[in-house]
Amino acid sequence: MDISVIVPLKNEEESLPELAAWIARVMQENNYSYEVWMVDDGSTDESWEVIRNLSAENPHIKGIKFQRNYGKSAALNEGFRKAKGDVVITMDADLQDSPDEIPGLYKMIKEDGFDLVSGWKKVRYDNTLTKNIPSKLFNWATVKMSGIKLHDFNCGLKSYKNKVVKTIEVYGEMHRYIPVIAKWSGFRKIGEKVVEHRKRKYGTTKFGLERFVNGFLDLASITFVGRFGKRPMHFFGALGTLFFIIGFAIAFYLTIEKIFYLQYKMTERPIFFLAMLLLIIGSQLFLTGFLAEMVNRNAPERNAYLVEETLER
Repeated sequence: MDISVIVPLKNEEESLPELAAWIARVMQENNYSYEVWMVDDGSTDESWEVIRNLSAENPHIKGIKFQRNYGKSAALNEGFRKAKGDVVITMDADLQDSPDEIPGLYKMIKEDGFDLVSGWKKVRYDNTLTKNIPSKLFNWATVKMSGIKLHDFNCGLKSYKNKVVKTIEVYGEMHRYIPVIAKWSGFRKIGEKVVEHRKRKYGTTKFGLERFVNGFLDLASITFVGRFGKRPMHFFGALGTLFFIIGFAIAFYLTIEKIFYLQYKMTERPIFFLAMLLLIIGSQLFLTGFLAEMVNRNAPERNAYLVEETLER
């Protein structure tokens, strides 16, 4: 199969028939073999009934229905598990992503050899205050922390090699960091394509400003796990040792002054309490690293590494 299209959705009953017809037209014009997985993330409207009807009319359209709302990351992860196409393309269901971009995204994976291609909505039709400005800040921070030079991490229109989606796991609010997760998994050929952004035709957006707060927390999680997931002691142990040494040095200095000058009580100096605080925090961080290392060594996937190729005789 050439292409699997993953469409996460919630309460998009009005846009689904038009989206399905548009995707089908693009696939037929380019003679692609394909499947479309529409993942209903706990809709409260008639979205699932629409998907049922579309699937009855077009066998290429398939559906997954969650019992409740789990979020876009969960919907994408389930779609990735089902995808059989050589190239997997994700897009939103609100018609703001154009299916006409599919051939270009497919070509960049199959012919240009990219592992992942992220769309860039260079011209946007969103509200500037609530979406554009926060998005720019979010993208800037992600570039600085990940080293991946993309303009629009949060664009729902992306294409992947099948191997990428079968390797990574997406949960929480981490769908916007899929390029970062892919990079930490060893897929480093990440490209970008300017894509058309269309005005929303039906309904209203399902995302609020809280997604940016959650997004930055998830970025910190991904960055930490990617760098120190297999060696937590290198982070907690190094930080704990540094704090302990500084605290010990301050305490040693105060002790020498007390022995030779006898001019004050140690507990009367604020720096004494700083030394005690650093010693305690340093010890706790070191112990945290030690316990994390013990947990990691006993985890069943502690030696689960991503092997690209094996040669045997």
